[in-house]
Amino acid sequence: MSAKNSGTFTIGGDLPVTRLGYGAMQLTGPGVWGDPKDPEEAVRVLRRAVELGVNLIDTADAYGPFVADLLIKKALHPYADDLVIATKAGFTRQGPGQWIPVGRPEYLRQQVELSLRHLGVDRIDLLQLHRIDPKVPVAEQVGELKKLQDEGKIRHIGLSEVGVADLAEAQKTAEIVSVQNLFNLANRDAEPLLEHATEHGIAFIPWFPLATGALAGPDSPLTALAKEHDATPSQLALAWLLKRSPVVLPIPGTSSVAHLEDNVAAADIELTDAEFDALTKAV
Repeated sequence: MSAKNSGTFTIGGDLPVTRLGYGAMQLTGPGVWGDPKDPEEAVRVLRRAVELGVNLIDTADAYGPFVADLLIKKALHPYADDLVIATKAGFTRQGPGQWIPVGRPEYLRQQVELSLRHLGVDRIDLLQLHRIDPKVPVAEQVGELKKLQDEGKIRHIGLSEVGVADLAEAQKTAEIVSVQNLFNLANRDAEPLLEHATEHGIAFIPWFPLATGALAGPDSPLTALAKEHDATPSQLALAWLLKRSPVVLPIPGTSSVAHLEDNVAAADIELTDAEFDALTKAV
């Protein structure tokens, strides 16, 4: 069992990653707030992910806040040469489950500097604008990230939860190498963005990749196919994402080593074209 069986994709032309990555949001407490119930298990999850071939870890300053980043540093620092840590800035936290975007340049700069410190790195491989702040011009938000990139503190810039028009607007200011949107077998609202990303070789990082909803019901095509593959519906949902486009980099998250191993096993599942079409049409 290895995440490497999911294949590879090169972010920004110079960052090769195993396509099946890991999302760190669930390493925090309830409401993505505070410390996890079992910090040592969180450390074991991160170390096991790397053992299983995962070399793309997605985090954010807002996870905790900074709880996930500090766990990543504790578990994996000094980092392997091929480990890519993608993080995000632009969301403020007021308590459990509360998220308010702030894209003022001075705030984004502060958060990038804090992320560098908390992660223990000199440069962030991929810094994604967590949300576009509607109160601040896009050029100012992305422009500050471009300044940090020019200073050597950011390697590549990405966006999170955007549309094609948002991407085009941001590209007027800086090169955008990734987009991160809600996307899964049951929710494909971001399909136009994925098509655009595929056409232009931009990494598409789907968050909440395991949501299957009613598709996991006892009489659903997903459940039937899962039985045929001796797999779980969630594993098939990941396999569907991996087959959907070569630019898709799923980042399923968990706070359990057993669940992590279950997710990574999805890299070994190869759907036929007919199976992929059946799942696609099931929604």
